[in-house]
Amino acid sequence: MQPIIHAEQLGKVYRTGKIEVPALRNVSFSIEPGEFVSIVGPSGSGKSTLFYLLGGLTRASSGKIEIGGVDFAALDDGDRTKMRRSKIGFVFQKFNLLPTLSARDNIEIAYDISGRTEPLDQAYLSHLAEMLSITGRLEHRPSELSGGEQQRVAIARALITHPAIILADEPTGNLDTKNSEVVLEMLLRSNRELKQTVLMITHNPDAAAIGDRILHMRDGEIVGIEAGNGSSGTSRQAAVI
Repeated sequence: MQPIIHAEQLGKVYRTGKIEVPALRNVSFSIEPGEFVSIVGPSGSGKSTLFYLLGGLTRASSGKIEIGGVDFAALDDGDRTKMRRSKIGFVFQKFNLLPTLSARDNIEIAYDISGRTEPLDQAYLSHLAEMLSITGRLEHRPSELSGGEQQRVAIARALITHPAIILADEPTGNLDTKNSEVVLEMLLRSNRELKQTVLMITHNPDAAAIGDRILHMRDGEIVGIEAGNGSSGTSRQAAVI
């Protein structure tokens, strides 16, 4: 099976004047379609830099990223944006909802800017709202929603375009324990029920454990890998190169 994400010898160096700060060093790994992979590490380990590279939000200094067999890093800005909009859904620690729009409009606008020509499937939106327990909150603005509800709206926004990949960066970082559990369960359901590949950045080992695999980062490198609670222990153990 072809990996849906393949990173090979990835490196990222930030430059300030003549000073070079390496954020990633020769990072290589593969993720199979339908996996739930957690990436953990302390602050400064490079996990957020890796997130931005995989999402096409910044360019690598060296190495290669393939998304569905396409060399993501080699695309020009326009083609990279098109792939990002069609293949990837983002969930951030900060909910990034537009404050003047209702929850429904925040979800629908993500579909509008995705470039799809077919009308939004309202039945699918209703299904997502039911799955995320926000059906009765769709007409409310973000200021009228709890933090957990806002994050669930953000997840619906990420899922509305049927992306093959969900990239989640500290999705429970601003939530209490109860809402964190709800959000993690929703990400797990999107992986299991909607068959989406999920890559989650987190500093929380309990959150990381829900995945199939856990990649440990330190000082810009992957330093370890272990099975998560969702692992089958067989074919889904894609190896770090």
